Amino acid sequence: MATLDGRVALVTGASRGIGAETARALAAAGAAVVLAARSTGEIAAVAEEIRSNGGRAEAVACDVAKFSDVQGAVSHGEAVFGPIDILINNAGIIEPISLLAESAPEAWGQVIDVNTKGVYYGMRAVLPGMVARRGGTIITVSSGAAHSALEGWSHYCTSKAAVHMLTLCADKEAGIAGVRAISLSPGTVATEMQVQIRASGINPVSQLDPSVHIPADWPARAIVWLCGPDGDRFKGQEVKLREEETRREIGLVA
Repeated sequence: MATLDGRVALVTGASRGIGAETARALAAAGAAVVLAARSTGEIAAVAEEIRSNGGRAEAVACDVAKFSDVQGAVSHGEAVFGPIDILINNAGIIEPISLLAESAPEAWGQVIDVNTKGVYYGMRAVLPGMVARRGGTIITVSSGAAHSALEGWSHYCTSKAAVHMLTLCADKEAGIAGVRAISLSPGTVATEMQVQIRASGINPVSQLDPSVHIPADWPARAIVWLCGPDGDRFKGQEVKLREEETRREIGLVA
């Protein structure tokens, strides 16, 4: 795996699942990690675990749907560790799952606020510094839902499609300055989100056997790999973790 000694990373949605595993993996690779989430108790526990294992970590309360919170998390991380070299846009929600005709407008909009605006806010907060320093890595957790319509997921599919385009725009604008914008589509992952999806009973994804979901440390390891030199060739692209060849190259399977 990549060595990230001297790098500073900010991970959103770091309280559990992919976010928590990514924070652990980045710290194990040598990065100083800023864990951001609304669940302050949970991120504090993960940060303490990282520190107890010899890593560097700070927990910061942050609602990614509020730009001021995201700016605050970046400022806090930079005050403690130095400039943010790596941004992991991981925070995302899917509830409430519902058909369009039955959806609650405010709840539908909240998913856009977190999943799409949250990614934009993260990019907006770190890009000026990255461009000025002529380098940085932004990895956004995407989804196959960005490209395929699914019943009950209009909010989620729309938000992930927008995030895909944000990654392309970031690459178009900042790639020339040495900033790498990459999205990772992990497939179905054994997290709390899959529990919510299964409980909904809507669309084929809810019918999947839990045994097919990959563990959360797989996308975390993929993210660390992309933060290293192997990520160079994926600038402005979406990396699909469903592909066997990609899993093999990262070292997730033999």
